[in-house]
Amino acid sequence: MSIRKRTLKINAKKIAVLGVLTALSLIAFLIENLFPPLFIPGAKLGLANAFSFAALIIYSPIEAFIIVGVRTVLSAIFAGNISAVMYSFTGGVVAMGVSSVLIYLVCPKISIVSASVAAAVAHNLTQNAVFALVSGTALAFSYSPYLALIGVASGTFIGAAVTLLIKKFPQNAFCNLLGVKQKVSGQTQSAVKTEESNIDDTAKPDGGQN
Repeated sequence: MSIRKRTLKINAKKIAVLGVLTALSLIAFLIENLFPPLFIPGAKLGLANAFSFAALIIYSPIEAFIIVGVRTVLSAIFAGNISAVMYSFTGGVVAMGVSSVLIYLVCPKISIVSASVAAAVAHNLTQNAVFALVSGTALAFSYSPYLALIGVASGTFIGAAVTLLIKKFPQNAFCNLLGVKQKVSGQTQSAVKTEESNIDDTAKPDGGQN
C-alpha cells in the first residue's frame, strides 16, 4: 500500500501500538530532561520526536500528530511546567507538518534523513520564535543559527535511527505488529533503499566519494 493512500483506521492493535510509541516518547523526553542543555539554554536533541516520526512513516500524519499532542501535554505535566506546552506543542506541530509534506509529497526524491533534518530545524526555530514573541526578547533570535545546527545533528540521528529500524525490523513482523498488509512499502521502501545506499557508501574506506 502506498503511503499516499493510507487512511485513519482505528482498532485495538493500533491503539496499543500508539500507546507504546507515546509512552516511549514520554520516557525519552523525561530521560533527556535530566541532562543539561546543549551549549545554549533549552537546546535538546529531541529524542522523543523519533517515535512520532516513526509513527508518521508506519501509519500516517494523523497518528503522528496524536502522539505529538499527547506526549507534549503529558511531558509538561510530568515535568511540572505547563507553560512549556505552548513551546513544545507548537514546535512539534510545525515539525510534523514539515515531515508530512516531505515524506508524503517529496519522498523518495529526498531521503528520510533529509526530511528528519528539515523537521528538526523547523522544530527548534519555531520554539525559539515562540519564546522570543512571548517573552518579548528579540535577542533570542540570535540563538537561531546555533539551534539550526543542533537541529541538523538531531534530525540526522533520528532519521538514521528510524531508517535502520525499518531496515532491520522484518517486514512480516511489522505487518503482524500493526495488523496490516505491507504497511511499510511503496515510497517509504524506496526512500529506505536510497538511505541504505547512502549509509553503505559512507562506510566505504574511501569515504564513499565517487
